[in-house]
Amino acid sequence: MPVEPPSAPQLRQQDPAFVRGVFAEIAQRYDRANSLISGGIDARWRRALTRAVVAWQPARLLDLATGSGVLAEQLGRALPETEIVSADFSLPMLRQARDVRQLPRLVLADGTRLPFRDSSFDALTVAFGLRNMSSWPTALAEMRRVLRPGGHLAVLDFSLPGGWLRAPYRLYLHWVLPKLAALATGSRASYEYLAESIEKFPSGNAMCRLLEEAGFRQATAQTLTLGVVTLYLAEVP
Repeated sequence: MPVEPPSAPQLRQQDPAFVRGVFAEIAQRYDRANSLISGGIDARWRRALTRAVVAWQPARLLDLATGSGVLAEQLGRALPETEIVSADFSLPMLRQARDVRQLPRLVLADGTRLPFRDSSFDALTVAFGLRNMSSWPTALAEMRRVLRPGGHLAVLDFSLPGGWLRAPYRLYLHWVLPKLAALATGSRASYEYLAESIEKFPSGNAMCRLLEEAGFRQATAQTLTLGVVTLYLAEVP
């Protein structure tokens, strides 16, 4: 009989104040923790997203939920002619993006209420951030609004693998990952929340339906690392 993970407490994904507090607590140790708990594979995931964006050659790009700016920095190297705006609703994380990576265009913004005009960007990326927003449909509608007709969206986020891997992966999420994160950040509770949020986040066809309901078309889902992460690509009609 497979061992089940502990029952998750009520999901706090819908509480922006809680999520903001999580990232404020771990901001200075966020990148180190990500590398540790993923075994360094997170860099490979970002490269997959970057390859997709490079093919689009956007003139102006919004990296939403930019966090410490690691993806925005990578996109800037790959697309030196592209104007990249980095937005996040966590001020401590934006300070990391400014102080550590010297990103030039930083905006404090909630993904469900973006302070940009309609059709402002040719492309929008969000890596491991949509899952933390207070309303996925509202956030996706805002992304659709600020993208120009013909613009592109790339969403990278965690998912639950299928088949034989699902049970051991869920054990890792709920038992091993919080302990590793506690060593790296001193905050076990923040990564217990991460496990909760991954369990609840729609993936695969469910996420593609959300994208289409928000007004995107040609939504695709590409699983990475045996389905632990999924890259979603879509475009604006």
